[in-house]
Amino acid sequence: MRIEIDGVIVETTTDKTLLENCEELGINIPTLCYHKDLGSQKVCGICVVEADGELVKSCETAGREGMVVRTYTDEIIEKRKEILNKIMENHPNDCLTCEKAKGDCDLQNACYEYGVVNRDVDLEYTYEIDRSSSGMVRDMNKCILCEKCVAVCRDTQEIEVYEVVEKDGKREIVLKEGDNLSASKCITCGQCVKVCPVGALTEKNHVVELNQMLKKREKHFIVQMAPAIKHTIGEEFFIAPGTDATSKMVLALKKLGFDRVFSTDYSADVTIMEEGTELLQRLTEGKGKLPMFTSCCPGWVNYMEQNYPQFIDNLSSCKSPQQIFGALAKSYYSKEMNIPVEDIFVVSIMPCTAKKGEAEREQMPEDVDMVITTREFAKLVRMNRIDFAYLGDDADYDSFMGKGSSAGRIFGTSGGVMEAALRTVSHVLTGGQFEKLEFNEIRGFDNVKETSVEVGEHKIKLAVVNGISSAKVVLDAIERGEADYDFIEVMACHGGCISGGGAPIPDNYDVRRRRMEGMYRFDTESDLRKSHENSEVKALYENYLKDPCGHKSHHLLHTTYSDKS
Repeated sequence: MRIEIDGVIVETTTDKTLLENCEELGINIPTLCYHKDLGSQKVCGICVVEADGELVKSCETAGREGMVVRTYTDEIIEKRKEILNKIMENHPNDCLTCEKAKGDCDLQNACYEYGVVNRDVDLEYTYEIDRSSSGMVRDMNKCILCEKCVAVCRDTQEIEVYEVVEKDGKREIVLKEGDNLSASKCITCGQCVKVCPVGALTEKNHVVELNQMLKKREKHFIVQMAPAIKHTIGEEFFIAPGTDATSKMVLALKKLGFDRVFSTDYSADVTIMEEGTELLQRLTEGKGKLPMFTSCCPGWVNYMEQNYPQFIDNLSSCKSPQQIFGALAKSYYSKEMNIPVEDIFVVSIMPCTAKKGEAEREQMPEDVDMVITTREFAKLVRMNRIDFAYLGDDADYDSFMGKGSSAGRIFGTSGGVMEAALRTVSHVLTGGQFEKLEFNEIRGFDNVKETSVEVGEHKIKLAVVNGISSAKVVLDAIERGEADYDFIEVMACHGGCISGGGAPIPDNYDVRRRRMEGMYRFDTESDLRKSHENSEVKALYENYLKDPCGHKSHHLLHTTYSDKS
């Protein structure tokens, strides 16, 4: 079937919308309720185009043989302006200080393009701003009822925190349970934050506070950056997804005033030493329940504590790489560098809104002092007028806690934790005779990836859960006796940390695929691909911890969980 769009003849099908056809042609149609992964919620109408002389919503209209489509006429412009003006009549006039300003707000971008001015009106704030969550802020005064938060929480994550209701003839998006986010079933994954086109849902921002602290120089500032960020941060500065921007990030952090720039790849390697040893103890010595679940994803830990507390003893007791880094900075680093613990301030840059809450957990509240997301870091860089894209490509992390293997790097993608663990566990079980490094069967975007690996005399049964919506399927199958595994990795976000709630926007499957490819490309090209071969990790155990899962490491690097159902 052929249609014409802005003078171009297009081959299409009846199941493809005009909006999708326009996307493929590179024609930008403004949308507020559409997301490439979620589809359209069909409520805002700003995607209007002209089809055979009539104005239609491009998100819900398919082509017909011979249809002639125009995407930018005077009538279309007036209709889009009419819709925007109606939205802005009830929208707060706080763009100067809104968290979504400076390019992240789809509504602001559309208003700028069509010359719609946010009038100087004194709106009465109807809703109290919900700041109860450790990682997110919900301001329903700014909600434009696009329903994308409802869709991503219901259809992608399958948690269903939000629902649409009608009160006194007016539609609202409300919480299904509880008066605020902290009282709901929210796991703080932040997927709703990423798809919100305005400032109704944002991460809890620490940029201003951190910027002031760095300028005052009253502490010894240490920063760690998560594995996924190296392959996503460039997107904030028009660098292709998947590009390794480590050097530029290190230089930017030095310019911002951090005393030491380290890598969470390092503490991911330490995690493998601890978690791998724990798995071996459960497998060979019966010390703990099987299957053992990974514990590095705080969204997943939140989900289990709230919904499946009967599996708490199956969670690895190992802290996440973020928390392990903080614990070592406040002990090992402090001791070796002779810097008082009270003078050290540890900042984490994470792709995850749930990491903010993890740093505040009652079991380990002093490991990490502040967590900012990838997007917050980008704001900090822009605030200080650092030209990120033009920084050099030859800088590296500071030594001592900065060296990481590529096994630690692939923690940032679904299957990466499992693969990193297998590289070390297989080495221990076979005395170094097992040489396989790449486990392609647990890579990629499938919801549940299963395999078994024969290592010496042991056959280890494995599963990788990609996205929290699939966790329920696996957990229920285990409870019914229909699934038998030894080790299970769970990531709350689809694709893993590369798709975390604090990752750059836009975020969709195509972007995540390129991020994942960049991460595995780094692994393939690395000279250090096993956590236990990291010289800085070896020094940590030789000089300080002694043995993985030993007395000192158990005290510093392991934690407990609680029933929150």
